[in-house]
Amino acid sequence: MKKTIILLAAAGAFAGVGANCCTGGACEAPAAPNTLSAAEKAAGWQLLWDGKTLDGWVGERNGCKAPPEKGWKIENGVLTVLPRKGIKDGKWVDIPKEQAALGGGGDLVTVKDFRDFELSVDFRLTKAANSGIKYFYNQKQFKGTCEEYQILDEAHPDSTKGRDGKCRRVASLYDMIPANAEPYVKPLGEWNTAKIVSKGAHVEHWLNGHKVLEYERGSEAFRAIVAMSKYAKEEKPGEHWGEAPTGRIKLQDHSDSTVSFRNIKIREL
Repeated sequence: MKKTIILLAAAGAFAGVGANCCTGGACEAPAAPNTLSAAEKAAGWQLLWDGKTLDGWVGERNGCKAPPEKGWKIENGVLTVLPRKGIKDGKWVDIPKEQAALGGGGDLVTVKDFRDFELSVDFRLTKAANSGIKYFYNQKQFKGTCEEYQILDEAHPDSTKGRDGKCRRVASLYDMIPANAEPYVKPLGEWNTAKIVSKGAHVEHWLNGHKVLEYERGSEAFRAIVAMSKYAKEEKPGEHWGEAPTGRIKLQDHSDSTVSFRNIKIREL
């Protein structure tokens, strides 16, 4: 019997990807989803997801040894995470057992580590959905916690929680720096493009072509923010959270949401 893999909804893309690329008066048509244009290839972009399989990805829940066997659905070039729970009127609720059985795949993790990079991901939200794009992940450090580009619909009960009630909203550095990106979010059901740029200590979050926050990893200001966040308890003497030189990229399974992804691309800097 053919095995079906189920996925999580979240995505984003880099500013400029999908726009016409004109050189010397000649314009190149936008690349189809999950493909690279000639200009992107020349600029060093690579597909991080091929649009068809989970090659190059593994599951956190199985120790990053193999792709998850459930919880993520691949269909028509879209990767969608499936939930085990639902949300109604701001509260967590059970969903039909047969539907819940399809979820529970856990986070999806790249096989490869990255240092300096520009990452572009398209994501599509559903009502009250919650996910994230995590980066500099190392399963052996800080209990596997790492920086996260928050993907979230404002109807999710987490949207007003956290350090100041704003740091868990879309495009924010989760629980640490608010993005105030709500004006740039597209309506539910439409595709958004997330971009994360990390070069040396400098990191930027973008949403639909707008830079919504930036920070310096390891700076005095950054360490002060970590100290006020939920991650402060993960630090040890001589080990600072959020300063790993390299790490993997993750797509989050929040277990209560349906989020979709496509056009997952990366360019090493």
